[in-house]
Amino acid sequence: METSLKTMLEAMKDVQLESVDADNLTDIKDVSVDMKLPKEERIADFVRQIGNPYCFKCGKFIVKAKFSENGISLEDCLQGILL
Repeated sequence: METSLKTMLEAMKDVQLESVDADNLTDIKDVSVDMKLPKEERIADFVRQIGNPYCFKCGKFIVKAKFSENGISLEDCLQGILL
């Protein structure tokens, strides 16, 4: 994953739910990733569509994703979601 995308993702990780406008969040149900794309492009496409992979909507619910500190990177988690 390119450095600028990693930097952007790190900044998104710290978003506070209190400061989020639900109307500006993308519903994950509206995200569709082309599985024929290479891994890096799938991840970039997912992030482009969802906006912030750490904070999004699922129907009427706001989701704040947090990944465990067990050494699994966001890239690995996204790869698991997209596979």
